[in-house]
Amino acid sequence: MERGQIHSAAPSYLAWSIFNTLCCCWPIGIAAIVYSSKVQNANATGNSVAAADASKTAKILNIVALVCGLILLSIFIALQVITMNQKQH
Repeated sequence: MERGQIHSAAPSYLAWSIFNTLCCCWPIGIAAIVYSSKVQNANATGNSVAAADASKTAKILNIVALVCGLILLSIFIALQVITMNQKQH
């Protein structure tokens, strides 16, 4: 590192990855946890390029997991509403 330069650590998104694993879409969430761990390891060793790449991948995986979780939740709610309406008639 050159004198006077400060390199910030890439965000790992680990908490978001854990949330997505538990609440949204566990297969994609697990992949996000793996990449979040890679970010933390790369940050610890000072490899900012690898940390930034893994961070970007973890962020994309978390977005995909969240969207998949929301879609699955919407489908589940819609099916429950349809089932309840059919039972009433």
